[in-house]
Amino acid sequence: MAKNEQKNENYGADAITVLEGLDPVRKRPGMYIGSTSATGLHHLIWEVVDNSIDEAMAGYATDISVSLLPDRMVEVIDNGRGIPVEKHKVTGLSALETVLTKLHAGGKFGGTGYKVSGGLHGVGVSVVNALSEYLKAEIHRDGKIWQQEYKVGHPLGNIKAVGKTNHTGTTITFKADSSIFTELEFNWGKILDRLRQQSYLTKGITINVLDKREDHKEKHYRFHFEGGIKSYVKSLHRGKTVKNDTIFYIDKDINDCRVEVALQYNDEYNESVLSFANNIHNPEGGTHLIGFRSALTRTLNNYGRSKNILKEKQENLSGEDVREGLTAIISVKLADPQFEGQTKGKLGNAEMKGYVEQVMGDALSTFLEEHPKEAEAMIGKCVLSAQARLAARSARATILRKGALEGMTLPGKLADCSSRHPEECELYIVEGDSAGGSAKQGRDRRFQAILPLRGKILNVERARLDKMLANNEIKNMIIALGANIDDQFDLEKLRYHRIIIMTDADVDGAHIRTLLLTLFFRHFLPLLNSGHVYIAQPPLYQLKKGASVAYAYSDEEKETIIKDWGGMTDAEIVEEDEDGEKEIIESAEDENEEEENNNKKDDKTKTSVKITIQRYKGLGEMNPDQLWNTTMNPASRIVKQVTIEDASKADQVFDMLMGDNVAPRKNFIQTHAKKVQNLDV
Repeated sequence: MAKNEQKNENYGADAITVLEGLDPVRKRPGMYIGSTSATGLHHLIWEVVDNSIDEAMAGYATDISVSLLPDRMVEVIDNGRGIPVEKHKVTGLSALETVLTKLHAGGKFGGTGYKVSGGLHGVGVSVVNALSEYLKAEIHRDGKIWQQEYKVGHPLGNIKAVGKTNHTGTTITFKADSSIFTELEFNWGKILDRLRQQSYLTKGITINVLDKREDHKEKHYRFHFEGGIKSYVKSLHRGKTVKNDTIFYIDKDINDCRVEVALQYNDEYNESVLSFANNIHNPEGGTHLIGFRSALTRTLNNYGRSKNILKEKQENLSGEDVREGLTAIISVKLADPQFEGQTKGKLGNAEMKGYVEQVMGDALSTFLEEHPKEAEAMIGKCVLSAQARLAARSARATILRKGALEGMTLPGKLADCSSRHPEECELYIVEGDSAGGSAKQGRDRRFQAILPLRGKILNVERARLDKMLANNEIKNMIIALGANIDDQFDLEKLRYHRIIIMTDADVDGAHIRTLLLTLFFRHFLPLLNSGHVYIAQPPLYQLKKGASVAYAYSDEEKETIIKDWGGMTDAEIVEEDEDGEKEIIESAEDENEEEENNNKKDDKTKTSVKITIQRYKGLGEMNPDQLWNTTMNPASRIVKQVTIEDASKADQVFDMLMGDNVAPRKNFIQTHAKKVQNLDV
């Protein structure tokens, strides 16, 4: 029998698996919540809260409460209309059970439930139910309190009335399934950031966040912003010097859609624009962002020409010019959003470009006429940006003309790898020639390239592009990566798919690492968004006991190794030689045995073995074999991937750490100084 015929015989109707109800969610949870790690765990909260936010956007809810309870329980309460409880005509179940057990069931598919909603696919609360060990729904509606409980998506009984009420609303209490999720601890800071953002985007709503977990200090935050996204822009500019004191703001309905925009300029060089559709963040932008940018560039040019701020011989401001130092929030509400991708990262509704462009253009023209001094400051900022752009264009052209596009003039200090397959290639950016020498000798030349840096690179947070491109170390990195920078960055041309920052485990190393991350965040953002940047984790200590050698990556790990080897603690170490090596004694008998033996005047002698500890003060102290085994060998190394969970918060952190304003940085240092480990002074 032919081989293909044998295969066909094994592939019949019984080979087709039919997953019913919520089974597909438990089988492939990543398809619905992204992952089963911490990101997916928090996504459960977002899905339930989004339903409450939809009630608020529809004008029915004013208060939402989110509580982290003991035993990993989460409770979300709103004072909306309450999920309907009567029997559903199609399913024959109660409307509540239908919503909780059927995918794509909800009030968001063309019925009269919602004109605008963030829960586009209608899978949210049913997915939460499927992925919860336990879920309880309590509905206040029609003068009664209704209740139903579930276990891994299956009802434990019928819906029943358990009391009377004068209020309306929905309470969902759930416990994430420990057999599904690899991470079960909720991050308080992440929850606060997300819910604070949602309260900015839903003007006038009140969101309470409570931490009532065991072994946690009880905390309660209340968010309420009457200014909406105008307040959001103000918060993003906290600690920054602004150009226009009055924040531009427009909130207008157009053809059953709503356009809300707020913007303000600061004296820095970076753009921070966040776009949302139905309160869902769109990190990749979309048609609403295109309409905003088009209106902004056109309106500022028209005003600049009409007031002779832009001279006759001056060329028009480009989109790049008007975005420098800009902070803006674009939030649109529409009935039928079309997102590109399951993550809703980009809005695709073509009509929103025209709507935003029209509303934004008309309102900004009026704002500029009514605020002439601020208009002049805004356009003056853009003119300076244009001048810097022309200087940077020349510098960039010089780099690229001499650069890796021709593949012949790679930086002299770059020790390239032999492979020409970017997906397997790694570029180690190392601190100093000494570490660079060890790394070059210890690496696998086939796929690992080494680029040593001389000293600390320029702080790009405080420098324009033209000054940045004049820095030799940055210039070498641009050429080595081969993918250009900023809006001309092309990920397809990237020569290495893993860029690994490898610096000393001291204060200077941390500073260099932060300078590099600032450079990547401001000018190579696709590298971070695509997960191409990593941080190497070299060991802090080498421990030797006879022929045994171990490496410790923290003080805690060092103490554990010493204890396992039967040695003493740090407090008992008294000898340290000039090379930073410490010697401790491993006793064959513990103190009680020794005292007992001495009392008995036993002839038993005490044997001892030395444990030698070396503290690595720099990568250059490690020989090539040690560096390979601990930090560069893919089979044994530890590297941390750099990701961006919240772009606006990352922007604030880089501005605080690397910007001109000293006070926030000083406050940060004073607040966190006690948490610093391995500080060399």
